[in-house]
Amino acid sequence: MKKFLVVLMSVMMVLSMAACGPKEPEKESYSFKVWCADNIVDLTKSQLDKFAADHPEYALTFTVEAVGEGDAATSMITDVEAGGDVYCFAQDQLARLVQSNALAKPGQQAAATIKADNDAGSVAAATFSGELYAYPLTSDNGYFMYYDKTVVKEEHIDDLTAILADCVAANKLFSFEGTTSAWYEAGLFFATGCVSDWVMNGTDIVDYRDTFNSDAGLIAAKALKEIVTNKNFNSSSSAAEFMSGSAVVVSGVWDYGTAVEALGDNLGVTDLPSFTVDGKSYHMGSFGGNKLVGVKPQTDAKKAAIASQIALYLTGAECQTQRFEAVAWGPSNKTAAASDAVKANPALVALAKQNDYAVPQGQYPGAWWDIGKAIGAGIKELGPNATDEQLKAVLQLYDDSLAALLTVDPAEARKWTVIGGILGDSWTQDVVMTEDPAGTWKTDVLELHAGEEFKVRRGASWDFNLGATGPGGDNFKVEEDGKYIIVLTMDNDDAWETGKVELIKQ
Repeated sequence: MKKFLVVLMSVMMVLSMAACGPKEPEKESYSFKVWCADNIVDLTKSQLDKFAADHPEYALTFTVEAVGEGDAATSMITDVEAGGDVYCFAQDQLARLVQSNALAKPGQQAAATIKADNDAGSVAAATFSGELYAYPLTSDNGYFMYYDKTVVKEEHIDDLTAILADCVAANKLFSFEGTTSAWYEAGLFFATGCVSDWVMNGTDIVDYRDTFNSDAGLIAAKALKEIVTNKNFNSSSSAAEFMSGSAVVVSGVWDYGTAVEALGDNLGVTDLPSFTVDGKSYHMGSFGGNKLVGVKPQTDAKKAAIASQIALYLTGAECQTQRFEAVAWGPSNKTAAASDAVKANPALVALAKQNDYAVPQGQYPGAWWDIGKAIGAGIKELGPNATDEQLKAVLQLYDDSLAALLTVDPAEARKWTVIGGILGDSWTQDVVMTEDPAGTWKTDVLELHAGEEFKVRRGASWDFNLGATGPGGDNFKVEEDGKYIIVLTMDNDDAWETGKVELIKQ
């Protein structure tokens, strides 16, 4: 019995000593708020779960909220402290976020990884004043060339003049928004080294540098003249034009399905061609649009480092490939872009090739888009025999119009108009609204048709516009044919964002 008690006490002592032994250190706990688009919330949650599993040294928790790329910047600069620790945003919001101290710059090692792993266009989109501030997420908002292989010869696809000649020979159209969209026209100016850089504070212009009215701009204007004065030119960017006699359409990845449906095996997809002016060749440029990931500045250095790791992971090859497979977002990561899955999409391959010549789309004043598209329209009106002096006059008018943006007449800025695909127009002419009584603006009776879309804007500028989902939101849509008055009501004209727009049937 005594022997048993001794053994029992020995076991208890061993257990007691084991219980008093060194404990496993507690893990450091960190919580992160992550903002992303609604259609990738579930995917992002699963990706973050994997990140947490890959980093067992921390106790990580995540709250994933649906905040779209277009809304993230506004929410962040309103209250940075309450914003997402890691968040997705559109690249044209980069300057605002930097100026609001809402972005922590990636560290030296992270920056090296970003630059090595992503295409040049997306890295440029994440850069402000020579400094890298964000992590590229996509490279999929740009344009390139769709073409009919039975019309455009393969050996001609990098020669604008030869392509136009092929279209004329086959009596087919060359569709390029050369008179109706500054977004497309600007690619010719970027090709010759022109810039149009704007510093904005919200919708206010702080400063700008634009060199379209220059010797380099004249070269671009000559190339634009070759396009818009060609007898087979068609100012459109819709792949549906293949069904109406086009052999070439300059558009983006969103039109790939339509292009395939129209041309089938005869569809060719590639980057934009080069043009030659005065014996020198220039590859057409373009605007490039990217989604980026930002990291909020942190007071805790360890949390800041983990946030950077999260951003690198979410924008890495594995996660970008998963997003492509789930929602067809085009990768900026070179490895993801080179995968078999992405290579099977000719539109993304062409866009990736064109991105080497793309300029990141920064923040522009709304009026710039109207002023810019007037260059092509003015050149087309001059005709194929326009002289260099006449082209210079068009560029000078553009330059003068930009300068005038800094001295807008207050009375003009208070005027409200309607613009859209209504009354047989295609977003080029404003319909005047009359203020009566005070605080209420109305159009005359308009005959509208189901499916037509429009917006209401102030001062004939896109800086101040109201859509169906609020300021700068989706277009209003007409539900059924009829005669209508469009009415804008505001309690306070200074608080234009709260304006109420109604479509009243007569």
